[in-house]
Amino acid sequence: MKKITILGGILLAGASAGAMASCADVTTAWTKSGATLASAVGVTGNGGYGLPMWVAIVDETNKVCAIVNSGASGVTSGATIGNKSWLGSRVIAIQKATTANSFSLDAFSTSTANLYGLTMPGGSLYGLQFSNPVDPAAAYAGSETTYGTGSDPAVGKRIGGINVFGGGLALYNTAKVKVGAIGVSGDTSCTDHAVAWRLRASMGLNNVPGGFISGYTGKPSTAIGDEMIINTAGTVTNAYKQVSCAHNAIANPTAGAATGVIVE
Repeated sequence: MKKITILGGILLAGASAGAMASCADVTTAWTKSGATLASAVGVTGNGGYGLPMWVAIVDETNKVCAIVNSGASGVTSGATIGNKSWLGSRVIAIQKATTANSFSLDAFSTSTANLYGLTMPGGSLYGLQFSNPVDPAAAYAGSETTYGTGSDPAVGKRIGGINVFGGGLALYNTAKVKVGAIGVSGDTSCTDHAVAWRLRASMGLNNVPGGFISGYTGKPSTAIGDEMIINTAGTVTNAYKQVSCAHNAIANPTAGAATGVIVE
């Protein structure tokens, strides 16, 4: 699997060109993390099926800084990437990053997992998922051979889109200022959230100021504010929770600080 430092290189290349200067807030974090995508994808505790992941980063204006794939059988990009990982997850990852950034503030972080129950029929935010649609011309312009590379047609553009299940997290620097967001897609939504949580921590951009979970009475002492809460009874409508990703242990990540998952 490709290293995060490769993603960092993509971001730095864009920032140095001046076209994506606002992405600079996250490029240093990627580069300094020294982590690998392999360290976050498919490790014990994520749950899911060990599938390849799409990872997207947007800046604080929702401009795409990078979109990469963790890879399978040596394939990390190009026109055949859809044979190795879910091609639809490329844009979903961008949607998740865009959503987390769009509905988080310097003082309040909202993960995409927090929006699931609120956007169900009868929820106070029902209909939110239909707002801000993806711009397909921006998302799919150019050659499909560049998907997952520094020349991916989405890079440098604002794609839009709203996604309301796990995998999108806002990024906060040490001053607890929002600098953008990360989106992960490619497996179950619980696994997507867990991988995004690990990646954000490795970047050191998990200085969350608080969020929906801050007032949750059942929160563990390690909670920082934008965790995923899985309600196993399925009672989620109009609550900042989501249902279990599947009805078996394989698909659900292990709850805890390492994955940002709380199971009721």
